[in-house]
Amino acid sequence: MAAAHSPRESARAAALGARQALGGSFAAISKWERELGKLRVLVNVGELAEGEREFPEDESYPVHEFPEIVGFLHERWAGGGEPDAWVETADGPYGEGRRGPGTVRGRYNHQRVAALRRRGRGCCVVAPIVLHGRAWGELYVARRIGEPVFARPDADFATVLAAVAAAGIAQTERLAEARRLAFTDALTGLANRRAVDMRLDEALELHRRDGAVVSLVVCDLNGLKEVNDSRGHAVGDRLLERFGSVLSLCGAILPGALVARLGGDEFCLLSVGPSAEEVAKVAGELCVRAGELELGDGVAVGVASTGDPIGPVRTARRLFRLADAAQYRAKAERSGEPVVAGRHGGPDDPVVRLADTPEPRQGPERRRFRR
Repeated sequence: MAAAHSPRESARAAALGARQALGGSFAAISKWERELGKLRVLVNVGELAEGEREFPEDESYPVHEFPEIVGFLHERWAGGGEPDAWVETADGPYGEGRRGPGTVRGRYNHQRVAALRRRGRGCCVVAPIVLHGRAWGELYVARRIGEPVFARPDADFATVLAAVAAAGIAQTERLAEARRLAFTDALTGLANRRAVDMRLDEALELHRRDGAVVSLVVCDLNGLKEVNDSRGHAVGDRLLERFGSVLSLCGAILPGALVARLGGDEFCLLSVGPSAEEVAKVAGELCVRAGELELGDGVAVGVASTGDPIGPVRTARRLFRLADAAQYRAKAERSGEPVVAGRHGGPDDPVVRLADTPEPRQGPERRRFRR
């Protein structure tokens, strides 16, 4: 379980382990989506019936059809107890609670019974998965018709397995949240510089191997300092958030594009696959939309793409320098349109020459053109 890297992989590992441990022919993990009132199946493993998929996209069931996860379990916890697993067969409910009559009442759930019969399964054991004291979902393990029906010890074991699954899922969710925070800008919700660096390295590897077009759009939001000085930083933050939304909308035009805030008033868009012309068109749309914002003074945009005559791009540093030099030129000229590296003379383009001119290192790489 600890080796799983995503919630889906974690759920799959839990289902596989439970199926093997309980001698089942099939197992599934479902999650209770409270806001939608549904049990959504995350993963199915083992012998799949017709229509079942290992990772279903839309297999879900109205939670009112499974009242035990909403009402019955809550009643048990309210009484100071703990959630128990229960067993059902294709012929109806089975067994009593491990703490005596009434603990787990083995209610007849005609939806589950009908599903068992329809899918050629003889019995199932269902165990609630509980995270942070609340029902998160359920572990479901079934056996074929003709195989021994799950007994009370099996249900007890399934309860333990569900607790182990819950611990693994909780750890995976914590790691996913930590990863999200590590690669997300807190103010705008866009990706951050760390995420861009990682994606750009991967993109350039695709470029070297397959010739994929890699384009970088660097944006410098005009007028942020004036807004901060005259109207306060809260209003300046609103400008940053608003521009981040505009950038995200424009980026959505390019399949798979990554939009990010690099820091301060600097943003970028990374595109892999679309042509240089498509990216330049989106950059132009970005300039128009930024100019329509009620705050600030538009945006300076620079574009560098391996699809333009800018010479070989072997490192992320060179592509960043090219895009930054183009953005610097747009800023200096107060251009209302993007400046695209290589569009005016290829290697002799002033932007390309500026980017490729060696300079003594003075602070962060991307600030050199702003002295």
